[in-house]
Amino acid sequence: MLQTTRGIVFKYINYSETSIIAKIYTEGFGLQSFIIKGARGKRSKTRLALFQPLTLLDLEVNFRENKNMQHLKEVKVAHAYNTLPVDIIKRSFLFFIDELLYRSIREEMPNKLLFNWLFDSLTWLDLSTVEVTNFHLVFMVQLSRFLGFYPKKKAGKHLPVFDLREGLFTGSIPQHPDYIGGKQAELLDFLLETSFEKNNDLEISYSERRSLLDVLITYYQMHLPGFGEMKSVEILHEVLG
Repeated sequence: MLQTTRGIVFKYINYSETSIIAKIYTEGFGLQSFIIKGARGKRSKTRLALFQPLTLLDLEVNFRENKNMQHLKEVKVAHAYNTLPVDIIKRSFLFFIDELLYRSIREEMPNKLLFNWLFDSLTWLDLSTVEVTNFHLVFMVQLSRFLGFYPKKKAGKHLPVFDLREGLFTGSIPQHPDYIGGKQAELLDFLLETSFEKNNDLEISYSERRSLLDVLITYYQMHLPGFGEMKSVEILHEVLG
């Protein structure tokens, strides 16, 4: 049955001499694998550029439940990126976020709230004319809300320590080594109240930004089994340095 949906490309792999298999997070069907025949052929009507990381697409899908592989009938760009391909900082975020999402989102069930947030966040990053140096930190904190481990805090209390295992700000040091305090905890607390538009209200040095990113990655690793090591982190550190 033909159905229409929006999609966000996570990655693709070569399947045959001319075809690919693309992992696409869709608004209507969650994360799905699509075989695109002839995408690498010289005469293909479906351009390979459509399946680059985090391309935003409009799809017409011949969707079949309980199938490991789906088929596309029509595909076109839903939002053509303007600055992401040419801005080195934004481009480094693109590859980092793509790897982050690929490691974090594995559910086939649709989540329209998450999809809409992702679509709007990527569009905002592309169109933004403000500095975006801390975008990735805000993105990771906000994404954790959809993944089920958004940092918790009790209102009206001084809670100078963040317990990474429990995902909770606390007033005392836990009986294990997986916590942060001091400036790191203060910055994380500030991130909870920060939007993309105000990402640079966060007064943070290069070393603090790097340290906070490492903390957030560790936090994801603790709460997402099989998350693994992020390969794009070092490139991001170099670009932001």
